[in-house]
Formats: sequence, structure tokens, C-alpha cells
Amino acid sequence: MPDRAEILKFITESYEPAGKREIAKHFKLRGAEKIALKALLKDMADEGLIDSAPGRAFHKMGGLPKVTVLKIIEVEGRELIGIPDNWQADGVPVPKVRISERGRSGALAVGDRVLARTEEAGGGHRAFVMKKLQRAGEQLLGVVQRDEGNGKLWLKPVDKRIRRLVPISDQGKAEVGQLVMAEQSGLRDRVTAKVTEVLGEPFAPRSFSMIAIHKFGIPMEFAAEAITEAELASKLPLTTEAREDLRHLPIVAIDPVDARDHDDAIWAAPDDHPGNPGGYRAIVAIADVSYYVRPGGAIDRAARKRGNSVYFPDRVVPMLPEVLSADMCSLKADQDRAAMVCHLVIDAHGKLKDWRFSRALVRLAANIAYEDAQAAIDGTKPHPLAETALKPLWACWKLLYKARHAREPLDLDLPERRIVLDETGRIVSVATRERLDAHRLVEDFMIAANVAAAKALEGKKAPVVYRVHEPPSREKLVALKDYLETFEISFALGQVVRPKTFNAILAKVTDETIRPMVMEQVLRSQTQAYYGPRNLGHFGLSLGSYGHFTSPIRRYADLLLHRALVDGFKLEQPAPASADIPPMTGLSEQDVASLDRICQLISSFERRAMEAERETVDRYVAAFLATRIGEVHKVRITGVQNFGFFATIEEFGGDGLVPVSTLGAERFWYDEKAQTLTGETTGEQYAVGQRLELRLVEADPVTGAIKFELPEGGNFMREPYRGRPGNKPSRPPIKRRGRPGNIRHQSR
Repeated sequence: MPDRAEILKFITESYEPAGKREIAKHFKLRGAEKIALKALLKDMADEGLIDSAPGRAFHKMGGLPKVTVLKIIEVEGRELIGIPDNWQADGVPVPKVRISERGRSGALAVGDRVLARTEEAGGGHRAFVMKKLQRAGEQLLGVVQRDEGNGKLWLKPVDKRIRRLVPISDQGKAEVGQLVMAEQSGLRDRVTAKVTEVLGEPFAPRSFSMIAIHKFGIPMEFAAEAITEAELASKLPLTTEAREDLRHLPIVAIDPVDARDHDDAIWAAPDDHPGNPGGYRAIVAIADVSYYVRPGGAIDRAARKRGNSVYFPDRVVPMLPEVLSADMCSLKADQDRAAMVCHLVIDAHGKLKDWRFSRALVRLAANIAYEDAQAAIDGTKPHPLAETALKPLWACWKLLYKARHAREPLDLDLPERRIVLDETGRIVSVATRERLDAHRLVEDFMIAANVAAAKALEGKKAPVVYRVHEPPSREKLVALKDYLETFEISFALGQVVRPKTFNAILAKVTDETIRPMVMEQVLRSQTQAYYGPRNLGHFGLSLGSYGHFTSPIRRYADLLLHRALVDGFKLEQPAPASADIPPMTGLSEQDVASLDRICQLISSFERRAMEAERETVDRYVAAFLATRIGEVHKVRITGVQNFGFFATIEEFGGDGLVPVSTLGAERFWYDEKAQTLTGETTGEQYAVGQRLELRLVEADPVTGAIKFELPEGGNFMREPYRGRPGNKPSRPPIKRRGRPGNIRHQSR
């Protein structure tokens, strides 16, 4: 029998599509060997090594089938660029393929679909057209509307970037006002929509999250196989065999009052060892998810397809089945729970002196809300664990905070919106979450454990899934420098940029009207964090080695780190009695070999979740504001473009657009580097971070779109510029003949 590597090599190098028959023929397999091959191919597909194309031919996961359907999306020079018409490798970036029309007559165009033979070429793929296919309709998510004038049905897309309505050619079983999936067909101004699926009432409670779930293709349902395995796993025994018994310690979990699962719990006490005067011992206990979710099992495959839990105001789409995520893997007070524990030794300066990891049995003394823990420390509300648990935690945290202050991580105060719903799912309020010391305490304990996990695995020469945050790119630093010059703030490009570099910039800004503008631009200059098997450091936290260890219920990256710790510290558990549950709890050989690809997957799933969560909050905020049309709100400008500027209501959040056409009956010029719009007659200026008052004129819950205008209304006449300080453009606008509209662009 061939092994996995030999099968992959054959599939990759085969000139023709390689199905089970071709693989068996190549390796000269017969009888029972063919049955074993079928099982091996299924295992390889479950492990994410291979995928099957139409016709049951196999190809390497993340690669392209030998023969596949491509959709042409653009033209580069004389070459056509296409993407797979049906890309099944969830999370793997969709490959762009260079298409050759060799031997064909008749030009292909953007939007055409072709059947093509593909081959790897250099670092990418090249395709050779075999046949041109009919164009397929594109799926569109929207709400059915009726034109009262002529009775025609239209589809209003939920994507606020699509500003046009699409006429409906076939409504199917859909009714006016319902949320539907539809297939687009036709060209240019003749595009129509055919309803393919009715999703329900878009304004009903819990519908806003369903819009995001369908739009982003977030898996919701678990296969029966995964549910069955989860129920069996939840019955696994919890004993002190191969586990440390920590049930005597007053370990507590401090979480939001509305927390749906509890990954982590903490404990601290003064270190009585003479070698660590003034230091503390601490424990960070994390749900031992790897005990219940075994590599290669049905739950593991389902979790990898999700990458993380997705949190909406009205629901959570969990990474794990509920019997685990909300029950056996959730650390609850007065119940025995399996935990992966990080034991920390912290010196008097807040630095980590030592660490070790163990599997343990814990029984939490309490689950405490952030507000209650803070009130107990402040003395405004008594708590029975104030002396035995909370005060030692705060004393230890002061040391950790001292070390944090010394390394100077990026210090940006970014508010978080909280949607409050009633029992029926209706919006009660939208507010900014209060930032307490209790939040910072838990955050710093988690950071300490994450650092210890990464360094511990490095010491064992074991694989690590790092949380990577790279320094800003030169292009972004140049843009920031140009922006800071408009405030006469110097920023040298030749220096080694560290987080404290940005903190120093913010410290120079004492004007509270300017500070939010600068903070916004500093934030935009940062790169997006991701997961990877190579250590490139965490720039924002100013840390050399950093992984995610503390949330394995909701992040697959943390589960992988736990499995690596199982191997590195020899923490394997006795094999379960059930043959339906895989025995191993550490990393599989396949995971080690494909760690780079897995990190790409889970990083893309994280971005998907962030976009879905943000859009859903925007829809809830728009629904909340829909009853306040006409009110004037205090806002802060968050972005400036040549077509207008975006602003956020400071009290509720919610980004809205102010079109430049509503700024008055004068021309405005746009300074891209300074991120400003300035009136050429009055010198009136709008800049990122600026605070002002705007009138709410539109709030669409379906798209999440919000629109503002100035309190005076649109196209009013302003007083001409009369020397008001700070408003006159620093350079006169460049006049250009024949330029339509009321925008002028600055050029240097």
C-alpha cells in the first residue's frame, strides 16, 4: 500500500485527473487493497490533505483540480486572469490563474466561464481553455420590495456597497419584505434576480446575525457524527490519574456578566520561596479542550472548518458542539472540570521567572462578573472571596502591570460597543463598554500565560502556533509621516519603529480635539495580526514570543497550542474506553506537517468572523437609530474621502456617511495626505478625528448604512472666509478646467 506522501506525489504530478481508479492502477492495487485505499483517501480528505473535484478526481487541498471550471475576473496586459468557479477549500485564499487561449478562435471576456486544464507553473497555476461555458448566475442576498407605482418587485441587496436595486424576474415563493437568496443573470443594465431561497423576516429578532451568517457562509450546523462524538466525549472520566488536583485552591473566573462560555480562571498568592522576595506564584487554568476534542475526530474536523466561535449580540455560533462549549469545557463554579494549567512564578518587577504546564482537576470557587470584582476591590460592594482570592490577584497584577509599563506596548484606547437586547431579542440600548482595572487584570494574566506557552514550547523545540503582529509597512509609515506633518509633528522614517515610538507621538498631542485624529491614524498604520508557525514577534504588545493559549473553546489556534504542550510536557492522557473517540490528545503528524496551511486557514476564518460580527453590530445600531431620524448627534469623523466623510456617533457608535454634495453650495478640495476636505470659499475644514454635530437623515437596518448631514441641511450658503484662524487651506487649491462636481483635489 502507498503511504500518504506517495499518494500526494502521484496526485500532484499526474498529467490527467487522478481518481480512485487511476491511483489503484498506478500502484497496482487489487481486492482488499482497493478497499483500504478508499478508507485511506477518506482519511486524507478528512485531514485536509486532499479534496475531490467533480468526477471524483482528487487534488491537493488548497490546490486546483487538473480539470476545472474557471471564471474570468480581469485582464492583465494580454493575459486573462481567472479564479475557480466553485472553490471548496474553506479559508485557503482563492488562487488567481493565468489563462491561455491557445488554439481557440473567438475572444473570451471578463465574466466568462471556461472548462480548463490546469498545471502548476512557478509559484502559481496556468490554465489551458478546453471549452467555453454558459455564464452562471451570481448569488445575491437581499430583501424583496414592491414598487407601489407599478407593482414591480425589486431586490434590495443587504450589502451597503451595492447601491442599486435589482429587478426580480422570478420571485418563487418569496413575499414582499422577506430576506432571500437570489441568483443574478443578465448583463449591465439588464441584470435581473431569480429567488432561489427564502430566509425569512429580516427585521425579526435574531435576523441581523442570520444575514451575516448566510452572507459569509459561516457553518452553523454540526454533523450528526460530530454531535454523537461530543456526547460520548462529555462522559469521559475526570480523575486525578495523570492530573494534578487543584480543587483546594480558590481559583476564580472573572468574565463579562453576559459571558456564554468560560475558558479561563486565575489564582495568585505571595511566593514564600526565599529566592523570590516580593514575588508571586500564579495559576492560569484553561479549559482542557484537547482532552475532549481529539485530532482527526469528527469534532476536530468540524472545529477546523469553523476556526473560531463567532459572537453576535443575539447568539453565538460556537466552534464546538454545545454539550462541550457551554457545558463540559466551560469552567463553572462548584463543578469538577478538566484544565490545562500554566503555573507562573513572577518576580517583584513583574517579570516571569519560571513556568510549567500540567493537566489538572479544578473546582472553581466562583464565576465573578468584571463589575462585581472591581466593586469588591473598590470597597463599594462586599464579596466573600475578596480577601482570599481577589486581593492577592490584584497585588500580583500590580507587578505584571509594572512589567507591562516597562516594555511600553502600543497604548490605544479603543472603545467597544455593547448591544443590549430584551428577552424577545429587541434592542434596548447601545452603549460603550466601560474599561475597568478588572479587565486589565485578566488581560495581563492571559498575556503572561500566552508568553509562557510560546517560550515553553520553544524550549522543548516543539511546534508553535504564534500570534504574529508585524511592524507597520514603510508605505503606511510614509502616509503617517505626511499626515503628522499637517499638525507640525515630526516623525523620522529612518528610526527603528517600536510601539513606544507611537506612544511618544500621542504623548506630544495635548490638544484633546486633535488627539483622536492622530490616534485614528496611528491605528490605521498598524498591520493585521495573524497566526503562523514562524516567530516574527508581536509588535503591538512589544513581545518577542507570543501564542494564543487561553481560549481553546473558541479558537482553534489555542487548541493546537494545547496539543503541542501535551507533546512537549508529556501530558498524554490514558486512552478512552470508547473506540469511537480517537485516543491521542497531542498533535498528529499530519498537523505538524501542514501547520503553515492550517495557520492560513484559521487566520482567514478569524477575519471572516470579525467582518460578520462588525456588520451585524452595524445593523443593530442602524435599527436602533432608525427611530431617531432627524435628531442631532455628537459625532467624530473617522474617515475622509473625495466623495465625503464618515462619522461615528460617540454615544452609540455606528458609522455614517456625509456626502460632499450636502456640505454646502461651494466647492471642496480633498487633501489625501492630510485626510481633509476644505471649502475653497469659506476655508471650512473636515478632518479625521474631528468632533462636531450632525443630523441623522437615514438609518437602514437591512444594510447597516447610516447617513448624516450638517444641522443646517444640504446646499446652504456659508459665509465667505474672513480670516478665521485654523480654517484657511495651507495651500490654495489647484483649479482644473472642466472638472465636474464640487470636489477639487490638491496636488503637490
